[in-house]
Amino acid sequence: MRARFDTLFGRLFGVLLVAIVLAHLLAFAWFRLYGPPPPPPPPEFSQNLDGKQPPQDPRYPPRPPRPWFGGPIVPLTFQFISLIIAAWYGAKLLTRPIQRLSDAAERLSEDLDSPPLDETGPREARQAAYTFNLMQQRIREQVQQRARMLGAVSHDLRTPLSRLKLRLENINDDKLQGQMRQDLDDMIGMLDATLTYLHEQRTSEALQLMDVQALVESLCENAQDQGADVQVSGHCAPLQVQPMALRSCINNLMDNALRYAGQAHIELQDQREQLLIRVIDHGPGIAADKHEAVFEPFFRLEGSRNRNSGGVGLGMTIAREAAQRQGGQLTLTETPGGGLTAVIQLPRH
Repeated sequence: MRARFDTLFGRLFGVLLVAIVLAHLLAFAWFRLYGPPPPPPPPEFSQNLDGKQPPQDPRYPPRPPRPWFGGPIVPLTFQFISLIIAAWYGAKLLTRPIQRLSDAAERLSEDLDSPPLDETGPREARQAAYTFNLMQQRIREQVQQRARMLGAVSHDLRTPLSRLKLRLENINDDKLQGQMRQDLDDMIGMLDATLTYLHEQRTSEALQLMDVQALVESLCENAQDQGADVQVSGHCAPLQVQPMALRSCINNLMDNALRYAGQAHIELQDQREQLLIRVIDHGPGIAADKHEAVFEPFFRLEGSRNRNSGGVGLGMTIAREAAQRQGGQLTLTETPGGGLTAVIQLPRH
């Protein structure tokens, strides 16, 4: 019997059953104590010829007047309140496991190492929690295995690549030597970028209240100290962000603008529900049909924005994922007059 009420259905049915039974028991008691009055006496006893009231018929003894609570208002009110309480508690029973699962999924999306879900409650809730924890464990194992495999491959490839660079010195053909050295440098750059990308994915930060304007101005000043043409404009109030992720996002977009346009302008636009950070350049730009494709890892563009200009195709990927980890978005638009504008949208929590 106990096992039957170890499910959401059993608990909800039990709550509603108790509420209905109690309501009907009260109604039965009310009708028992304060039932309808007896039928009126026959007409011949209703009034004498002289207009005086006849004596009380012994078959119809007088009943005491009903108290104020003897009317239908009491049982109806009790039924109404009891059914509302049962419905509220039943809805809470149904939504509590779903809310717990939703909260755990949100934590998992932010941090793979978040604590597992408690496997308590009704049988369906325990089964869902067990399945969720198993899924989280498998995802964590797959991510760790992928990182170990790529890290091992990257590490093992460095040794033969370094030996090849040394042996290039024995090649007398300067043109061939330069081409091979360029290819080896590209391969080493891709390995370094891949490891950086994996590190960015594994790193999780808590949201912190930060002066984003001061961060952007600091990044611009650092770039200006190195001779870069970077300007900043606009103002914004402090915002809940992940500092390292936001720094990585802006740095990658700024480096991208400097690489292809030689200059960058960062514009801050504070709004009530979000903060917009625009990284604007007036370089060759990107075709509109390629705006989403450039966020794919190692995507190569033909023309001026390709690997011949530097980079291995992971900067935009890292920037978008850094924005998404803190609940934001990164999109690309055309700059009026030519060029590319990267727009970071950060919500105000």
